[in-house]
Parts: sequence; C-alpha cells; structure tokens
Amino acid sequence: MPPRRSGAEIATAIARLHRDQRGAISIVTVFAVLLLTMLLGMIMNVGRQVDGKIRRQNAADAAAYSGGLVMTRGMNNLAFTNHLLADVFALTAFMREARDRHAQSYTDEILAAWQNVGSVFAGSSFPKFNALGPAILQKVPLEQQLVNTWSDWSGASSELILPLLEEILQQEMIPRYQRAVVQALPDIAQAAAREVARRSGGPAGGRGEMLGVLWRTSGEPVGGENELSGPSLPVVDPASSEGSGTCTCICCGGGSGEGPSFVQPEYTATARKQRQQLAYGYLRQWNNFAMALFDRKAKMCQFGALWRSFSSGQLKKLLEEYPHSNLPHVIRTQKSQVIDANEHLDQDFTFLAVVYRRKLPEMVPKLFHNPMKNELLAQENDMLAYAAVRMFVPRQRLVWQSYRQGQPSDSIPLGGVPGEFLDSSVSSEPPSPGNEERDRWVVGRQGVPTHWDLLNQHWTCQLVPAAISNLSTILQTPPPVSFSDGEMVVPPNFGPLSSEDIARVSPH
Repeated sequence: MPPRRSGAEIATAIARLHRDQRGAISIVTVFAVLLLTMLLGMIMNVGRQVDGKIRRQNAADAAAYSGGLVMTRGMNNLAFTNHLLADVFALTAFMREARDRHAQSYTDEILAAWQNVGSVFAGSSFPKFNALGPAILQKVPLEQQLVNTWSDWSGASSELILPLLEEILQQEMIPRYQRAVVQALPDIAQAAAREVARRSGGPAGGRGEMLGVLWRTSGEPVGGENELSGPSLPVVDPASSEGSGTCTCICCGGGSGEGPSFVQPEYTATARKQRQQLAYGYLRQWNNFAMALFDRKAKMCQFGALWRSFSSGQLKKLLEEYPHSNLPHVIRTQKSQVIDANEHLDQDFTFLAVVYRRKLPEMVPKLFHNPMKNELLAQENDMLAYAAVRMFVPRQRLVWQSYRQGQPSDSIPLGGVPGEFLDSSVSSEPPSPGNEERDRWVVGRQGVPTHWDLLNQHWTCQLVPAAISNLSTILQTPPPVSFSDGEMVVPPNFGPLSSEDIARVSPH
C-alpha cells in the first residue's frame, strides 16, 4: 500500500501539472486521426461522386451516339430503298420492252430500206457510191443477226426476271419494307441506347444498373406507342397515307381517313417527281450500258434509238399504273417550309439521351450528405446525365485535288447512289516537292451530294450541345423504365429553373 501524501505534496504536484507534457502526444494524435478520417471520408466521397458523374456522362454520350447512329442508318436505309424502288421501275420497263420487242419490229423495215439503198448504190456510176453499195449489203445481214440475237437473249431474260419485278411492284414489297424500317428503327435505337447505358454502368458499387432512355425533343420517348402519333424519323410515306387507312404522319396529326383528302398534296407530288426523275435516270443508265454495242457498231438499224424510245414509253405507262402506290418516302418538312432552321433541326433531327442511376451511397454519412432530394416526393432523387445527338448531311470537305497534264488522273469513287459513282481525283496529302511541274494541285471540295432529302445516302450524326427548349421538361419527366428491383426512377425537381437556366448551369 503506497504511502499517503501530505497536503503539501499534493499541492506541489498540482502546481507542476500545467508544466508536465508527458502523454500530450496521445491526445493530439487522437484529434489528428479523427480529423484525417473526416477528411479522407470527404475526399473519397467527392472522388466517388466525380467518378460517378464522369461515368454517367460517358454513358449518356455513348447512348446518344448509339441511338442517333441507328436513326441515321434508318435515313440512309430509306434513301437506298428509294433508289432501289426507282431502279425496279426502270428495270421493269426495260424488261417489258424486251418482252414486247417493239424496237425489233421497226428495225426489220429500216434494214430492208438499207438493203434497197445498198442495191442502188452498188449500181451507181460514182466510184464512191459503187464501193459503198457492197459494204452496205454486207453489213445489213450482220446487223439483222445482231438485232435478232440480242432480242432473243433479252426476251429470254425477260421471261425469267420480269415476273419477279412485276410481283415486287404489285405486292409493294419495297414500300412495305420501308414502313417496317420506319416502325422498327426507333425501337432498335431505344434498345441500343439502353444497352449501351447498361454496359457503361460497371462497376455498380451498390448503385444497381444504369438505365438509358432516348427521347424526342418533343418530350416523348423514342419508339413504342409514341410512334402511333408520328414516326420519330422525320419522314412521310405518301403511298401509305394516300390510300384508305390510317395516316400516321405528324403533318396530318394522326388519326384515320379515307382517300387522299386528308393528305397534304405536296408530299405526293414530291414523291412522284422524285420517283420519275430517279426511274428515268436509272433507265438511261441501263439503256446506255445495253445499247453500247449498237451505238458504236450497229448504227444503221437504229435499234439503240428505237429501244430507248420504246423503253421510255414503257416506263411512262408503268408509272401511270401506280399513281398512288410504290411511292418513295420523303422528308417530313420541305426546305421551302422551314422558317427557323435551328428550331427545325431541334424538332426533327435532334434526340436527347438521358441515363439514370441510383444515388451513390455515402461513406461516413454523418459527415457527408448528398443534397439531391425531392421534397415533393419526400425521397431522394436518382442521379442522371444527358447528351444530345443530331442527324444531318455534312458539307463537302476541303481536299487536295490533283490535275495531271498529259495523262488521266487517278480517281476514286466517293459514293453516291448505286450505279452512279461520283469520281474526283482527291488526296488528303499536300503536293510533295518535286512534282509541281507535272501535277497541278488545288484545294477544292469533295464531289458528294449535300441535299437534305431521302435520295441522299450520306446522312450522319454527331453529338451537339443540349440546348433544346424542352430540356427541363424531359429531365423532370419519369422515364418509362424501372430498376431491376421494380422501383421507378425518381427524376429531379428543378422548380422554377428553365431549360436555359439548366443549359447555363450544365453546358453540355
């Protein structure tokens, strides 16, 4: 048992206590560790929030581009099938003339006349005419044989090919495929955006999967039942709208009607004009290819000119057989109807992808609090990010163009429509030293089409700033998706903030 201290000893010990530093480092260490723990928790929370924000934004960008790319491919698909439809008309007219052989019937009379002319020239007293007569008489049977052989070959081809072409037009196979594209592509684009968002959501970190939705700028999701009020693709099918049934184009406001009375006539007129121009263009290409031999080697019989005339007549008659069907799809808003170009682009050619995810659980929740909470729903909001994508036809890019003197320049096809390649000698490299004397280099633009219609197969897409007028409405609208556990997404409540305010705060 320790000895008892006296009062004086106790008073002396107390007097020395404020100068005694033994054990002070332990107390300082406790407070330092506590402070460092709080700081580490806040740093880890901030880092996880920043990482989550970057992942959500990357997912939104990828979802927007993926969905927009699908929609763009739909535009190019419609453009290609519009050309295919016109090509079928041209080839059908070509094969009908091969079947009917109108041109051949007239060449017999023409060659018979040349036979008489050759006999007259053969008995002429002029040396040149006298020598020309036998040449004509020798060539007439050769051209007759060529015409007969070519007609027999084309007639046999027509027996095999023409029934299939006629069936394609009678059953409207190409327009039916185009309608399926217009109906299915928005759902495919929505599925692509959703899948890209899901795959961009790892690691989950307790937040569950990431959801993605592709929205129209009108405030409706792309695909699904919203396609009944008008297609997400900015196109109109005059053939489907003009006949009896239901018009689903936005210009008509949806609903049903009988006959062409509820269809805006400019769509039908535009479609017929485009179909006629394309069909005659393709028929001209078919005829130029098929009649090349007659144009060079067999001009006496005039078979090439007669074939072109009768095949054009066949095409005119064929187009008249289908005045209200087999019409190509056309752009919803014609160029002459555009008043505000920016508003037109936002309305018809821009889509908004929004990704949603549950709030990241906080580390050290007593010290770090996420303020995202919907006071109206008395629950925390889910996190989101957004990105906009736009379909467009790019301008012709500047390239180096080389013109070689004394020899033809090398050319590469730049695309265009099937059977119509736009050739231009281009290079992405500037002229190399030493060949300036032989080559003349200039800066020019690519020879690619830039018209905004469904005859152009050069549609593309790119991410653009999300400056649409309905941005605030879309971000506050509950999406038509739910998390894996069945809980619905809780969007934020921006209160009085407008779309301009949100774009100013988050200029993405």
